[in-house]
Amino acid sequence: SINTTNNNELDNSASIKEDPESVNSEPHGNIKNKAKLLDRLIAANMLVPGSSLGQNIKDDYRRIKRPLVSNACGRNKLMVDRGNLILVTSSVPGEGKSYTSVNLALSISQEMNNTVLLIDCDMAKQGASRMLGLENVAGLVDVLESDDLTLGDVLLQTDIPNFRVISAGKQNEYITELLASQRMSDLVNEIASRYTDRIIIFDGPPMLPTPQTKVLAGLVGQVVFVVEAGKTPQSLVEEALEMIPEDQATGLVMNKNEGLSRRVGYYYGYYGSEDDKS
Repeated sequence: SINTTNNNELDNSASIKEDPESVNSEPHGNIKNKAKLLDRLIAANMLVPGSSLGQNIKDDYRRIKRPLVSNACGRNKLMVDRGNLILVTSSVPGEGKSYTSVNLALSISQEMNNTVLLIDCDMAKQGASRMLGLENVAGLVDVLESDDLTLGDVLLQTDIPNFRVISAGKQNEYITELLASQRMSDLVNEIASRYTDRIIIFDGPPMLPTPQTKVLAGLVGQVVFVVEAGKTPQSLVEEALEMIPEDQATGLVMNKNEGLSRRVGYYYGYYGSEDDKS
């Protein structure tokens, strides 16, 4: 069975509010706690009702999410420790990682009884935040920098059912250090203990330019590794995959496949030994 654990002690400063989505709780400063995203995502042809996204891509995401949901809260739940924590990454920038993260989160949120929290951990590029129009909203970096803020303070409800977001937050010159910090580990550990009833998707930085991402890969239960088909050299893919723990449940998504259009064609399969695939 697949079993990835982390026994770091929780720091009291990394606490999350008991009810971070309560409309009665007052967020710090000018942090807003509700984001209207639906119209923007429809216009961008993302995976939401009303968009003109092709049925073939919708079906692809159904295939991609099925083993992830099974490992998170289905029949394979007991086999994958922290299976509800999913990191989406790639070997290099530009492979469609953030697009995959957002659409995967949206697809899972349409499942019965599945609330999804998308966290933008690519604090340099902020691809998911920019895609959602949240690049100037307080988020993860702000929490990592401040003992006075919790994830509950920056967690955004949205106008899409079962879909919550934490943006990357403000720019910081020490982003790689923050990603590998003890406080980041503490926050992930507390998410794992408090949010067992929801699926958390981390849009992480690419592995090779940001090797600290391997710290995050060791804290989650599943990794979705995005590869741009026909472009990313196999040597880079293999080098990046070597940075992911061997016993990690890792799925490969072949993005922009077949050359039919920029984002048509996805393939999902497990990387690892034959025993891991069974």
